[in-house]
Amino acid sequence: MDEILKYFPRLTAAQIDKFAALQDLYEDWNAKINVISRKDISNLYLHHVLHSLSIAKILPLKAGNKVADAGTGGGFPGIPLAIMFPDSQFELIDSTGKKLKVVDDIAGKLSIGNVSTKHSRMEDVRNCYDFIVSRAALSLPDLVKVCQGKISKEQRNCIPNGLICLKGGDLTDEIKPFRKIAEVYELQDFFEEEYFTTKKAIYIPLC
Repeated sequence: MDEILKYFPRLTAAQIDKFAALQDLYEDWNAKINVISRKDISNLYLHHVLHSLSIAKILPLKAGNKVADAGTGGGFPGIPLAIMFPDSQFELIDSTGKKLKVVDDIAGKLSIGNVSTKHSRMEDVRNCYDFIVSRAALSLPDLVKVCQGKISKEQRNCIPNGLICLKGGDLTDEIKPFRKIAEVYELQDFFEEEYFTTKKAIYIPLC
């Protein structure tokens, strides 16, 4: 929790309680199914929660947004973002049903009422969203392809509606098709921990 409070010092007591409860809940689920690498569960807040919340540094969502998390797995970045932005709705989408059981259980136990889940591949989803977020679920060209036509034209925020995805490493080839419209954020500009040295967030407007 220290990392979360360090970079987000204005959390409400309710938000702090929810974030603080995540460690025990994910450890309990990880003992049953492999939601997070067992070698990495001790780094939950740095590698998963804070990483997810980097999107909040780029996009301070206004109330009333509808956001999809494509390929959410065990709930990242969707659950941390839903705690951060309780006045927006988050639909967490994944093709693996057992992982969505984890999301449903954690959202229920923490009374995160702005989270719903959809057992589906992103390409089969027919809903529209203000933003789609994702954490390394697909290559960037494939991710953009499955998100096309699923972005609302109604604008609510400081940047146009679109896709924000979290990735690491050399993204030169992936970004080439979108170099004229994509914005790349180096997460080390937001967070000083070494883990974020090679981590990036890519924003692509899709409306």
